[in-house]
Amino acid sequence: MKKKEQIFILLLLLFTTPLLWAQEQQLTLDQALDMALKNNREVEVSRLEVDKAKAAVKEAFGYALPTVALSANLSHFLQKPKMAFPDFRAMLNNATYGILFDEGVLPYDASKFMPLGFKLQTFARENSYQAQLQVTQILFNSAVLRGIGASQIYLHLSEEKLKSTVSKTALNVKKAFYGVLLARDLLNIAKSRFANAQEHLQNIKSMHEQGLISNFNLMQAEVRVKNLQPIILQLENVLLSAQDGLKILLHIDQNTAITVIGKMQYEDAPLPSQKELIREALKSNLTIRTLQIKRQLDDELTAIDRGGYWPTLAAFGNYSYAGSGEGWNFQNYQSSMIGVTFSINLFQGGRTAHKVQQDQITAKQTDEQISTLSDATVTSIKSKVNDLKRVKKLIELMQDNIDLAKKAYQIAEDRYQQGLSSELELKDADIALSQAKTNFTNSIHDYLIAKAELFDLVGKLDSTSTEFIKNLLHK
Repeated sequence: MKKKEQIFILLLLLFTTPLLWAQEQQLTLDQALDMALKNNREVEVSRLEVDKAKAAVKEAFGYALPTVALSANLSHFLQKPKMAFPDFRAMLNNATYGILFDEGVLPYDASKFMPLGFKLQTFARENSYQAQLQVTQILFNSAVLRGIGASQIYLHLSEEKLKSTVSKTALNVKKAFYGVLLARDLLNIAKSRFANAQEHLQNIKSMHEQGLISNFNLMQAEVRVKNLQPIILQLENVLLSAQDGLKILLHIDQNTAITVIGKMQYEDAPLPSQKELIREALKSNLTIRTLQIKRQLDDELTAIDRGGYWPTLAAFGNYSYAGSGEGWNFQNYQSSMIGVTFSINLFQGGRTAHKVQQDQITAKQTDEQISTLSDATVTSIKSKVNDLKRVKKLIELMQDNIDLAKKAYQIAEDRYQQGLSSELELKDADIALSQAKTNFTNSIHDYLIAKAELFDLVGKLDSTSTEFIKNLLHK
């Protein structure tokens, strides 16, 4: 390859790579929610916790099923064990001569008797083996039986934690998404104001050329245009920061340009009464439900530890095949046995009682957490309802205020061109219009955020989150 061709390819890569990095990605709110839920690490941890709980349920059932164990061993004595035992030779000798002397076969001779004593002797064979198959079935064990129920509650708890994590993730994404929309709308308001100022400046220049406007008025119009430029630059940075924050939640590379699709809309939908919302929150709030399920688990764990007072009853059966011999010449035999075992702890130093006491304290702590969270949730519900009522009134006022501000600005513009008003009057009308639009936009943003937080408090999930959870739990 020629040097010129190499340089051309290198330059092509240098110029095209940034374009690939800067490829724009468009996102709706539902797409953002779906992307965040699929990529969020906390959601993945919660999903793995559900899988772990499912495995724990199967493990708990496994303790109630029979266990089958196969064991085998082969041993060879390098040195056979010995033990002190009466001298069999002396015993046999003395017994034989005693019979002969008693029957008169031989004349009595005390010297024929050998002294009795102990001698180290071995009864072990050089090689031995054993193979055993054992089956055990728990008939009664409190910990095993209660453990199955506890594992089911643990699974339910992990699923509820997953729902809570998904809900919190969705809420954070909505806040970030609405934050981008707010920054974009405020930037558009500023750009619209800048466009109005530029149009006004062009009119002033025309009037100045005709000698209808003084240099001072022209300078004021030019200053007004230039004063708006820093505001636009600042809002552009705010928009970029909001987009970067959304990228972090969605796990999108920071070099990727994104554009959010949609706009903040106000829907005057009636809300349930405050009492209904509080009742629904205390019943369906995901964090409260998680603690309530944990409370059930606390009771089950207490029952499991209390099972230390109860006996264990198990049935067993085994079959053995074994043999021993010198060298590899084995004498083989078989044996089998069935039976029932019973065991109960009579004294363990009070460990069971102290474990149960700790479990009961943990349950009381959970009760306190539920009460604290319930009180905080009721307070938050009241606050959010008041915020929504306040914001709804503001939105209604701001809608009329924008129309009035537009008319006032147009009147001020006409009066200025007719020489009936000053630049200051027009500037005030422009600021009032801009402020009305900004207040309206902020009010809609506050309304959407308050509504999303209220739905989170009452445990209401959006359709994207509900479908995501359904797919995860039914895999």
